[in-house]
Amino acid sequence: MNLKFKKIGEEHLEKIMKWRMHPGITKYMYTDPDLNIEKQKEWYKKHVINNDYEKYWLINYENNDIGLVSLNNIDKKNSRCYWAYYIGEFEFLGKGIGKQVELNILNYVFDKLGLMKLCCEVFTFNEGVIKLHEKFGSNVEGTLRKHIQKNGELFDIVTMGILKDEWEGIKDNFEISLAEIEEYQL
Repeated sequence: MNLKFKKIGEEHLEKIMKWRMHPGITKYMYTDPDLNIEKQKEWYKKHVINNDYEKYWLINYENNDIGLVSLNNIDKKNSRCYWAYYIGEFEFLGKGIGKQVELNILNYVFDKLGLMKLCCEVFTFNEGVIKLHEKFGSNVEGTLRKHIQKNGELFDIVTMGILKDEWEGIKDNFEISLAEIEEYQL
């Protein structure tokens, strides 16, 4: 599988904005943004450029930019971070790319960054993603009740996590197609 995680540049902001505003993506995200290119540039400056606590990459599959993957709240002191991803080009769903994104992030966080825990949060209605994370070793650690409001409705969020030693115990069960990951400095 020809998979790369490419650092984001300003030239990618329009595409990311298009993905981020699509109802099929925002349904599973905490916010429903009303974006324009100026807001995207502000986001880029704040979250991508010279930010030691966040990393964002385009997911590139066979030379097609198809989505976004991120590490957030990178906490060296407590040796943990959060992560999220989405496939914005829907014709690439169901091809096993999400599996390889997840396996590569696990490897990267534990082997490259040397952190001890990888966390994520998922809407309880997103059962497929919860099951996917569990398949690769993440455990449900709790439920944040009525935690996120969208369109006037409050939703529950599942918190999930996997520890480095848990990953070490299962990673040989999976065939990982190592992605080329462009480095950010931390």
